[in-house]
Amino acid sequence: MGSGCRRSIGNVRSFMENSIGDLSGSSSLASWIVAGTLAYYLWVRPSQQLKREQQEKAALTAASDQYRYVEK
Repeated sequence: MGSGCRRSIGNVRSFMENSIGDLSGSSSLASWIVAGTLAYYLWVRPSQQLKREQQEKAALTAASDQYRYVEK
């Protein structure tokens, strides 16, 4: 492994440690829980609901189309 590659790995590791911080403190853990909960309710859940609504709409459209081809 070259010195440039080791330096890159060290830089990535340093960046991750700085961005994550100390997870041993209870306040830090609580902030991660709050951030995760907010991310779920702001991004994950709405996208799941939108996907579900689109599937329901597609199913209703397919069921109500009287001219659709059905192989018998």
